Amino acid sequence: MPRPFPMPGSTPSSSSSPDRPAAPRHIDGYALVGTALSFRGVPYRNGGSDPQGFDCSGFTQYVFAQYGVALPREVREQFEKGRAVTPDDVAPGDLIFFSTVAPGPTHVGIAIGGDAFVHAPSSAGVVRVERLGSSYWAPRYVGARRP
Repeated sequence: MPRPFPMPGSTPSSSSSPDRPAAPRHIDGYALVGTALSFRGVPYRNGGSDPQGFDCSGFTQYVFAQYGVALPREVREQFEKGRAVTPDDVAPGDLIFFSTVAPGPTHVGIAIGGDAFVHAPSSAGVVRVERLGSSYWAPRYVGARRP
């Protein structure tokens, strides 16, 4: 089971020059989480990928797009993006994956800190916050990725 997330810290800045390629863009995980949380209460809609209604992967795709990160549309494809993150290193803004209806990743949410994540579950009907350590989600956790 994932451990609680780290508290905010400083992030080293990077610069680029004409003779050196630009460093990969850093996304402020806390800002991304703020954006994700602003959609709490938006209805679940199968195939939805905008604020009129989201499914889980449409939600994560839309939120990350606000920060210039293009995620694939499907959960399994999102699971291939970025780098794997160990449970001890999960940070706000990381993608959290679960196996709900079939083996492997079938559901995705966004880590928000502590023992919580935000997602668009069909069962609850709206974008909401839940606990990673809950009796439902903890045994279904399959991994985390940092896009």
